[in-house]
Amino acid sequence: MGFSFQLDSLQRQREEMVRTQLADRGIRDLRVLEAMQRVPRHEFVPQPLWNSAYEDRPLPIGEGQTISQPYIVAAMLERLALQGNEKERVLEVGTGSGYVTALLSLLSGEVYSVERHAPLAASAESTLQRLEYRNVKIRVGDGSQGWPEYAPFDAILISAATHEMPPALFAQLREGGRMMVPIGPIRQSGFALDPQSRWTARSKNSRRLPVRAAGDVIALSVRRWSDGRLARPV
Repeated sequence: MGFSFQLDSLQRQREEMVRTQLADRGIRDLRVLEAMQRVPRHEFVPQPLWNSAYEDRPLPIGEGQTISQPYIVAAMLERLALQGNEKERVLEVGTGSGYVTALLSLLSGEVYSVERHAPLAASAESTLQRLEYRNVKIRVGDGSQGWPEYAPFDAILISAATHEMPPALFAQLREGGRMMVPIGPIRQSGFALDPQSRWTARSKNSRRLPVRAAGDVIALSVRRWSDGRLARPV
């Protein structure tokens, strides 16, 4: 009975997370909200942290890594604008606990995820299989090299903040495809948010770039075009 009560409590916490941390803070994509409602975040953190699983903050998952806070995850998924058709192919760089992988599996057709830490990859794969997320493949490797055997990808999501665009990943993005690249904390990124819009920022050379602000973190929205353009609102 105690375990059943705990699961009911976690379900209520998840519903409150979606309502207060996501919808009330501007996440509008109903598919993203539904996915965040369906995926049990507590299953992707150590059991001693279950009662903290639906707080809007990162949590440790081992190997010096964390599971990202829910709002940042939702904001990036919304900006990635996945269509949900069965042929849509997504590359995730940084599997971590597998939580975002599970969300991507509900929002797209096929998910290919690369994780450099073998213990995390094994744990994520085990959890995803147990929870019956079937349209996912995981491998251990250098995420900056992507997964060329399954390229091109309709969308690429990079989990860890970076200061440069990995060329191998851009080469594996389908023409017209979308990529979300976390730049990191605004104060350390070399960018300043445009005061007229939460969707753009200016770099040090005053170039306007499409970004998504999520708290004090911004992520660059990139689309691949045949004429070589990299950055354009998605």
